[in-house]
Amino acid sequence: MSRKYFGTDGVRGRVGEAPITPDFVMRLGHAAGCALRETTSMPPGERPSVLIGKDTRLSGYMLESALEAGFSAAGVDVCLVGPLPTPAVAYLTRALRLQAGIVISASHNPYYDNGIKFFSAQGAKLPDEVERAIEAGIDAPMACVAPADLGRARRIDDARGRYIEFCKSTFPNDLDLRGLKIVVDCAHGAAYHVAPDVFHELGADVIAIGAQPNGLNINDRVGATAPKALCEAVVAHGADLGIALDGDADRIQMVDAGGVLYDGDQLLYAIVRSRATRGPVAGVVGTLMTNLALEHALAGLAIPFRRAAVGDRYVMEMLREHGWLYGGENSGHILVLDRHTTGDGIVAGLQVLAALRESGGTLGDLLGGLRLYPQTLVNVAMARGFRWQDDAAIQGGLRTVEARMAGRGRVLLRASGTEPLLRVMVEGEDADDVANAAEELAGVVRAAVAG
Repeated sequence: MSRKYFGTDGVRGRVGEAPITPDFVMRLGHAAGCALRETTSMPPGERPSVLIGKDTRLSGYMLESALEAGFSAAGVDVCLVGPLPTPAVAYLTRALRLQAGIVISASHNPYYDNGIKFFSAQGAKLPDEVERAIEAGIDAPMACVAPADLGRARRIDDARGRYIEFCKSTFPNDLDLRGLKIVVDCAHGAAYHVAPDVFHELGADVIAIGAQPNGLNINDRVGATAPKALCEAVVAHGADLGIALDGDADRIQMVDAGGVLYDGDQLLYAIVRSRATRGPVAGVVGTLMTNLALEHALAGLAIPFRRAAVGDRYVMEMLREHGWLYGGENSGHILVLDRHTTGDGIVAGLQVLAALRESGGTLGDLLGGLRLYPQTLVNVAMARGFRWQDDAAIQGGLRTVEARMAGRGRVLLRASGTEPLLRVMVEGEDADDVANAAEELAGVVRAAVAG
């Protein structure tokens, strides 16, 4: 059975439109709370407890209150931490031995979108079957527990400090960042009051940008999805490095002293290549979007590689299936499971910096000659529910471009899991051929969608 409300990263949409409305989010909290009470064994007189964090969107206040009401009505206690990165909620849920964690965020999307995503007691994203169980209760009539059994709410005042210390603990004790000037772009998002302190307390001279959230400017021309601001700031300040996070800080991009950008595929390879100097790496998981050059480079190190569906939850599932530790997406979601249970932009950045400190040299040196193949991605808007897989024109265009790129690259069509978009990706050896092929196929898709 397919999921009705949950996408690849929780429930997401435009604020004020279904499903991101106060009444729906209250029912979502209630359904999740009821499912939690049914599946959690608690000592007599105790209630399950959940942690709720959010990013800096103005709508977070409204949705936080709605979630709190839903959980309380279901008889579940709530711990509030305010704006904190998504991976901070995962960590704190586990560290505080709570039964679930909830993040109010639309990650890299604009301020007018928002979403709700869940973490288990172990700090991992919920399996599909648990999300389906929650969905089953959303449309059911909502009823409160007895007044004496209502959930209570409290605020955890030291949540920010706890998470900062956790991030620092993932960096080797015998190393520091003294002598490095680092620009940190927080995307006006959840890491604005966390990330600069982490790198500063490890010794770096930190210049923070994108660290003045006003509720409406999250991801606006800053952050991991708009890295031009970071590239320019690194050069302007004469910095050694730059780190860009997205709105909820689970993605990362990095920039070297020359303003050259490094994406998730490159950073993942830098981490894995460094780990391989200490001992065997069992394997790495990427996605259908992972650059073919990374797969080839890992083969050169005799490290197995597998591709999962797009979405860090699916990377995580495949890592668990194989018992591997490292995976990620070119968008900057990087999983380093010997350091954290989920993707974490700050923690991933610290692993790259540790590798730099251990080996010396530059980011480029860490890659050992890895050169990504040209890749063009075109997003085409489409109506939700449009069956592109069944469209004869789209499938014909796909076969034509695949035949042209055969032996010299890859072609991929996939629907976004978070937005009403069809993503057209072409990758190959020649940049002009790739761009032309991607635009040709995107044109076919546009015509089919419009027709």
